[in-house]
Amino acid sequence: MFQKFDIIVVGAGHAGCEAAHASALMGAETLLITQNLNAIAQLSCNPAMGGVAKGQIVREIDALGGLSGIITDQNTMQFRMLNRSKGPAMWSPRAQVDNVTFGISWRRYLEGVPHLQLWQDEVVDLIINNGVVEGVVTKIGLKIDAKSVILTNGTFLNGKIHIGETNFEGGRIGEEASKGLSEKMQEIGFEVEKLKTGTPMRVVGETIDFSILQEQKGDDDSGQFSFINSKLEQIEQKSCFLAYTNDDVHSILKEGFEKSPMFQGRIQGRGPRYCPSIEDKIERFSDKNKHQLFVEPESRFTNLYYINGFSSSLPLEIQYKALRTMPGFENAIIQKPGYAIEYDYFPPIQLKANLETKLIKGLFFAGQINGTTGYEEAGAQGLIAGINACMTIADKEPVILKRSESYIGVLIDDLITKGVDEPYRMFTSRAEYRILLRQDNADQRLTPIGYSIGLASEARLKKMETKKENINRIVNFIKNNSAFPEEVNKSFQGINTPAITQKTKLSQLLLRPQVDLHLLKSDVAYLNTEINKTPVEIRNQVEECAEILVKYESYIKKEEEIVNKLSYFENLVIKDDFDYHSLKSLSFEAREKLSKIRPKTIGQAGRISGVSPADISALIVYFGR
Repeated sequence: MFQKFDIIVVGAGHAGCEAAHASALMGAETLLITQNLNAIAQLSCNPAMGGVAKGQIVREIDALGGLSGIITDQNTMQFRMLNRSKGPAMWSPRAQVDNVTFGISWRRYLEGVPHLQLWQDEVVDLIINNGVVEGVVTKIGLKIDAKSVILTNGTFLNGKIHIGETNFEGGRIGEEASKGLSEKMQEIGFEVEKLKTGTPMRVVGETIDFSILQEQKGDDDSGQFSFINSKLEQIEQKSCFLAYTNDDVHSILKEGFEKSPMFQGRIQGRGPRYCPSIEDKIERFSDKNKHQLFVEPESRFTNLYYINGFSSSLPLEIQYKALRTMPGFENAIIQKPGYAIEYDYFPPIQLKANLETKLIKGLFFAGQINGTTGYEEAGAQGLIAGINACMTIADKEPVILKRSESYIGVLIDDLITKGVDEPYRMFTSRAEYRILLRQDNADQRLTPIGYSIGLASEARLKKMETKKENINRIVNFIKNNSAFPEEVNKSFQGINTPAITQKTKLSQLLLRPQVDLHLLKSDVAYLNTEINKTPVEIRNQVEECAEILVKYESYIKKEEEIVNKLSYFENLVIKDDFDYHSLKSLSFEAREKLSKIRPKTIGQAGRISGVSPADISALIVYFGR
């Protein structure tokens, strides 16, 4: 019935979609199996892509040749660049997307990719011989052969949904959980543990009084995620809104604590610390009399709103009562309740840096089953798993991104080195080199890698090279040309920055916090002429990058020096079979942790919890011999 595939991807969430697209585009015969073809790439929680650090990840996926950025751009309802008031390392793109059309767009793309087939079914077992995966077994009894398998099951492995004292099996509300596969994996020898996540209620828009909520509009100049021109059309942006809880709301929510599955111990898995449920917020931040909520549209084709920040597993009657106590929601009608979901995951220290399991050759894990939370983190893992499954079956070197060249590298290194005891979420603070890993330069960092493996197109590479050439041209112009007092002093007076008394290098003026490139090109005609030599379709990107490189040159150089200094340790490889127990100069805890995690380099070993600087010194001395 089926031919033998090169790669089978199990699950069609964000990780599975990116994995299947990447492997098929790289020429591998790929089969994507999912329980429901009408639920591909669901935005199960908030209908948005990007955000702080997450936006950088989407840009990196796009730069490598993935699809998340393109799909997001084609379904954007509102675009904002977050943290503009801070330095460029913190600038993070975020888009409110259409939850109705987003999954349809993904399916349309996947159905048009050569070498990719879709199949609606459930995988219940793996075919494994002599420590090598050879295919899957499905619920309807099919045995399908493959050289590699990528598991991206999300929250579906033994998923259990909790609403007050009610609980039932499910991977999402309205969809069945995946049963049996976790137990099979345990029998093979994998560690399986539980985590928890949650999602807020969906409320009918006509029943919300938006007139007393605070409107939050998108950017005037609507941006996009993809470095290529991927928007279908320029569409009017929809607004989000801000709302707030109050003491009365908190008092009502507390009435439901005695029936809360979280507080009564019915949920064993740990939830995300940085995205807690509303009841958890009230308990942990009891000194606060209000919490901010984001009221976000679900789609252009429905009138549902997502109450971001009101995640809850409390009984529905408590959710209703508390919601209707908030200003603007007195007559609100809930269409879908908030709920918590508990699910199985595989602690990611069981993975190699290429996301292949250490236990079974050819078997890869990606997404929430690795203990992460978020569409963006899942998509990034799926992309890397899809790439490396192709590299493995072709007997080529894996693609392993460094911490110094991508947030994706930070994400995967954190997972396989430190493991997780709560759902992992990416933040800019997790990256040591975040001034190098900006959202604006993801294409310059990663598109050459994507092109070299056959994922990013030649057109994408040429566009990046053209962009880079224009950036360098403008930076050199700014460094080598000056402005005269009569050109800029009038504008300087208006922004409260000192006037100049003699001609001054443009680069020196741009170092002033109040001065930006837009102001300078408005005043200095020959600078504007030079910038206008840049092709229109990349002009905004080029201006942004050029200004950052000039303004933050000293910070960028400092981080580059640190990267170069520490690269020795990142390149000092440790053999997979090294016997740490034979090195008695290591602490007992270090020997145990290093033997379990098996770091590939000294640099990775140094990031393992429980491995001290003294242990690293002992390894350096030993390998220095």
